[in-house]
Amino acid sequence: MKGPARPGRFPLALDRLAGAGKPASTELLRPQRPLQHAADHAAGKSAGVPQGLGLDSATVRARMVARLRADGIACEPVLQALAQVDRHVFVDSALANQAYEDTSLPIGLSQTISKPSVVARMLALLFEGESARTTGHLGRVLEIGTGCGYQAALLALLGRSVVSIERLKPLHDKALHNLDGRRHGGLRLVHGDGRLGHAPRAPYDSIVAAAGGDELPEAWLEQLALGGRLVAPVHDAARGGQVLLVVDRQPQGLVRRWHDAVHFVPLKSGTA
Repeated sequence: MKGPARPGRFPLALDRLAGAGKPASTELLRPQRPLQHAADHAAGKSAGVPQGLGLDSATVRARMVARLRADGIACEPVLQALAQVDRHVFVDSALANQAYEDTSLPIGLSQTISKPSVVARMLALLFEGESARTTGHLGRVLEIGTGCGYQAALLALLGRSVVSIERLKPLHDKALHNLDGRRHGGLRLVHGDGRLGHAPRAPYDSIVAAAGGDELPEAWLEQLALGGRLVAPVHDAARGGQVLLVVDRQPQGLVRRWHDAVHFVPLKSGTA
């Protein structure tokens, strides 16, 4: 539950979304508080997170960012956000020492947190959209697939408001826990059917999905604002599998462009 990267380099590491239920949507709002800084963690304010391992150091995050920059990620807002958010907070404590490697890690329920390079690539693509280029931020954001909440934390720094939807209730609850006390701006987590988007807060300037099917749900396209950009995986038989599809809503209509080969979990309806 991310010059351009080479095809096949970015397997998205969210796992299978098991089960299906009724297409429900429950939005839970909490008081908004700023993201904690490394000093807060060093003071012991993140209970259960290993201390004394150097993971709270800005230097550790800076090394990860330097590797991503060397690999071709050049979007400064995205790199700055990655330098701020403590990835180790979003993984199991036993795996915290691997948090800043470019690897996916399990987050429970047979799910994983995506590689930093995957997250960086997808967010950088969002920033190349017309609205983001004009304003310097991602505006109103819709995320499909909250997972453990790591990308939602990044989006909260990059957008003006964020709605993040997760269909699996245990993962939704995990994200709420991980983001508690770290909320920034208008970040809202929703337990619901991601295929339906979230019409109450549409339209969105940026939409990003962490699961893919044979085609984009019509609801996502309807909820994309003029000048907005959508980044999602879609199966394309002609290209031999899943690829990142970028869709821009322009005055003349929707413009689609194909990008990197990827491997995402199937997009499913309902909640579980």
